[in-house]
Amino acid sequence: MNSQLIDQLGLRLGANGLPYEIPMHPQLVHLTLGLFIISILFDITGAISPIERPIFKFLGLPAIRSAFFHVGWYNLLGAAAVTFFTVAFGFFELLLTKPIVNQKSNWGLSVSWTMLLHGLGGILMLAIIVAMAVWRALQRHYWHKNASRQVQWNYLLIGILMFGILYFHGTLGAQLGEEFGIHVTAAKLLQEGANPYLLLK
Repeated sequence: MNSQLIDQLGLRLGANGLPYEIPMHPQLVHLTLGLFIISILFDITGAISPIERPIFKFLGLPAIRSAFFHVGWYNLLGAAAVTFFTVAFGFFELLLTKPIVNQKSNWGLSVSWTMLLHGLGGILMLAIIVAMAVWRALQRHYWHKNASRQVQWNYLLIGILMFGILYFHGTLGAQLGEEFGIHVTAAKLLQEGANPYLLLK
């Protein structure tokens, strides 16, 4: 996004290059991750709960199998909804970047390639999470509505594989902040030759 367009929108950018003090995308990313991971873990626990029931009984925890599936479903539903905002803020904040262009990441990628892969990956993650939510809804309300195990094993396998994809995708995002200084206030102030400690007190 060029400076003329920023002026037309009336945006006042701070030291982090954003019209607000704290970047929203990283905050929403952690919410997406937390909701999705909890969803899959609770569905796994529900799927194997007959095996784990003696452990829960020993710990004095009341374990109802359907409750695990309820937690899994509602967390996935939350993840699907939040991820739309995660991706939207991600692209908005990418449009406002002025990254360091003369260096490579630890993976040997330039900032433009890192931004491209992270942006496309965000769209892919959104599509997968929404597709999994639809798949999960079909299992919950139609295919396994009256079954004791509400989720299919291949659904859980894909959920586990998603953990690895999310790790890879999240590492690209972390590199944008840590290695290229995108929307990191202290990094921006250092680039401008200012003392971030004095200015942020």
